[in-house]
Amino acid sequence: MMKRIIFDCERMKHENTGLYHYCLNLGNHLSKFTAPGMEALTLYSPPEKKYLFGKNTDHIIQTDLHKIRMPALKPFTVWHAAYQDSYYLPFRNKNIKVVLSVHDLNFMYDPSKPAFKKQRNLRRLQMLINRADVIICMSEYTKNDVEFFCDTVHKPVHVIHNGTNTLTEPQLLNRSYFPVKPFIFSIGTLLPKKNFHSLLPLIQGQEHMELVIAGRIDDVDYYQSILDTAADMGISKNIKIVGPVSESEKSWYFTNCYAFAMPSTAEGFGLPVTEAMSVGKPLFLAGRTALPEIGGDVAFYFENFSPVHMKATFVDGMKRYVRFNMQDEIIKKGKVYCWDHAAQEYWKIYRSLY
Repeated sequence: MMKRIIFDCERMKHENTGLYHYCLNLGNHLSKFTAPGMEALTLYSPPEKKYLFGKNTDHIIQTDLHKIRMPALKPFTVWHAAYQDSYYLPFRNKNIKVVLSVHDLNFMYDPSKPAFKKQRNLRRLQMLINRADVIICMSEYTKNDVEFFCDTVHKPVHVIHNGTNTLTEPQLLNRSYFPVKPFIFSIGTLLPKKNFHSLLPLIQGQEHMELVIAGRIDDVDYYQSILDTAADMGISKNIKIVGPVSESEKSWYFTNCYAFAMPSTAEGFGLPVTEAMSVGKPLFLAGRTALPEIGGDVAFYFENFSPVHMKATFVDGMKRYVRFNMQDEIIKKGKVYCWDHAAQEYWKIYRSLY
């Protein structure tokens, strides 16, 4: 009897996010490892994104109406919910096994979020865990959070690291920002938890260097505060927030940057870290959340965000990177994060359910 698996790619309706790339990469790699004639993969995807998965891929098209009533799922064996806050789950059809991916519990560490909202988010996550048969976390850090804050009801909890997003051909467009000096690159949704403002001291007094930050601007006030702080520090000409970028632009910034920095205080994995690894760039990361787990011993870590410590960490790290010629070591570490390997691990879990 044919076993049919649905992978939920609904989050791809939000481009320039980690979840978009998680769904895109894993969806494309899962299709490689079906057992012909015995298994079939169907993607639950927004209508405008189905073309990204090739002509021969089966799809169920996501609509908001499915929040009220899910589509007919009787032929399916496993539903893989790709996000811990999904509204699309077969709650009524208990014959379908559910795999739940949990990327992070960042909301628990958000100082701006009131306690009652944190508890509301936890209750929702617990509801999804209660329906799930297996839970998959992106890192040991996230697994520890899940087991601390939630009741996993003795269900299996696995860790499967993400793969490295394959960078496309690096190319800037006519409208792209072209740095005229060596630049530190950082990328992510522009929110306070990404902690981009802490990077400003790295270029203060360094007229020969720029800071380029890419990513969707979700918090206009935070965006403006970075610009205001840069003006107060006298470094406005040395910082550029470029907003969302195309894959080719992102690839160009990664390939040509002087160093990559990610001082985020809330990460369940950190896909940009592996992207920077793929081209062997010096890595400067916050020494907290999942980042030390992913960066390992090829990255340099900000143990606090005081300007003196961050400058010293950066200067010392760049000296060590050059002295020990770390580029090849970093590229080798990046190859550990492989989407083919991740997809095969997911298939092991699917198959354990039938």
